[in-house]
Amino acid sequence: MKIFYRAEQTAPNSGTFSPSASKPALVVQDWLARGLIREADVISFAPASAADIKRAHDSRFVDDVLELRIANGFGNRDSQVAASLPYTSGSLLAAARHALEHSENVCSPTSGFHHAGHGFAEGFCTFNGLMVTALALLEAGEVQSVGILDCDAHYGNGTDDIINKLGVRSMRHFTMGQHFHLRESVGPDGCHFKHWLDKAIRGCADVDLVIYQAGADAHVNDPLGGLLTGVEMAQRDHAVFQAFQGRPLVWNLAGGYQRDAAGGIEPVLKLHRATAQIQNIDQPLGHPL
Repeated sequence: MKIFYRAEQTAPNSGTFSPSASKPALVVQDWLARGLIREADVISFAPASAADIKRAHDSRFVDDVLELRIANGFGNRDSQVAASLPYTSGSLLAAARHALEHSENVCSPTSGFHHAGHGFAEGFCTFNGLMVTALALLEAGEVQSVGILDCDAHYGNGTDDIINKLGVRSMRHFTMGQHFHLRESVGPDGCHFKHWLDKAIRGCADVDLVIYQAGADAHVNDPLGGLLTGVEMAQRDHAVFQAFQGRPLVWNLAGGYQRDAAGGIEPVLKLHRATAQIQNIDQPLGHPL
């Protein structure tokens, strides 16, 4: 499994509830320690340029965030968070290009994208790397169509905002959080969610690139999610990776907010680890987490 990671895409959490800013380093360390990836699987990349980011966002908004004149998606003006943002979007863009070149599934260990709209930051999201990536590839003619399969537990309102404001016609956007809000809504054994996921997968069947948000916050124990059991999460990942095996797909971490007794994010790391294991070897469906 190839992953696109640089230390610069990680920043301190600055006391916020979301661990997203510091999560890339923790995930990569965990995967290396457990043998899910090797050092040779970790690929460097160039950060996204201001011009790349401004394809998806209002130019003044981008400058104001990067120059610390307005708050980022964490609600602060932390210079380390601002410095990390070109690298989080750059990771996803570079991973997508690798996926296209090699027709394979690739990981960008990033979060904090889908609530960021054309001119606003929101919900721990500052710049929408999903749309930065899609628009860069579309403009360069590297793809003719992109599908975003968003299985973070929350509605990707920022993604829809950018698509609608810019009138992007070559996008297919499926966002789980628009349809499911309580455990009961996914149906017995997740049947309603599975029906939605199957429809979303079929909706992306003929796009040139799929961007998959494999959110850990969809897990039933997540304080901001609470939807799917561990088995259903494994079935979700298995269905996506099986459907697009041998096809260009880039996936990222998206949300996850569980804590262990010591205040660490081991429950979140465990869920991301499970997704990586399924993508890595397409193993049989897992056990409850």
